[in-house]
Formats: sequence, structure tokens, C-alpha cells
Amino acid sequence: MDEPRRIPIHRSLNQPHMLIGGERTLVQFSGLIAVLIVISGMSLFALVCGVGFWIVCMWALVRMGKADPQMSDVYRRHIQYKDYYPARTGSQALPAPVRTWKA
Repeated sequence: MDEPRRIPIHRSLNQPHMLIGGERTLVQFSGLIAVLIVISGMSLFALVCGVGFWIVCMWALVRMGKADPQMSDVYRRHIQYKDYYPARTGSQALPAPVRTWKA
């Protein structure tokens, strides 16, 4: 009774969802787009474009999956951050200026 209770933590519950080495949703979405490219053209050129798109996407997604299995989530969170956080505090502080980007 002196030994603490041991609870196994299974790796399958702790790992991110991967499919063919890339993030699951991105792999499925790129496969869907590749199939839509092939079906929309119904020609040999469309087939070559769809397969080429699939190969390029899989190459990029596998590299992303090896670097960080949750890279798209990190990027989505990153683009929500502001470029600059002013050093103002207190109830009398003015709100931060709103930046508008012009193309």
C-alpha cells in the first residue's frame, strides 16, 4: 500500500491526428481539391494537374508534420496577435490606435 497508484497514459490519446504524415484536415482538404480538379476537367491535362497538385501538397504537408504536427493551429493563433502592444495600463489609458493596411 506504500506504492503510489499507476495510471497508464496511452500514446494514441496524446498524439496529434496525422494522416499519411501530414495534418489530418489539411491532407483531406488537399485531396478534395485534387479530386475536384480532376473531375472538373475530365481530361488528361486535368488528371495531370490534379495528381501534381496532390504530390506537391503532400510533400509540403509531410514536411510541416515533421516540423510541428500542429503548425496550422499555431499559425491561425499567430495571425490573431497584434503587431504592437503599447505599454499603457490603468483606467485612463487611451485605446491602441487601429492600423489599416493598404495594398
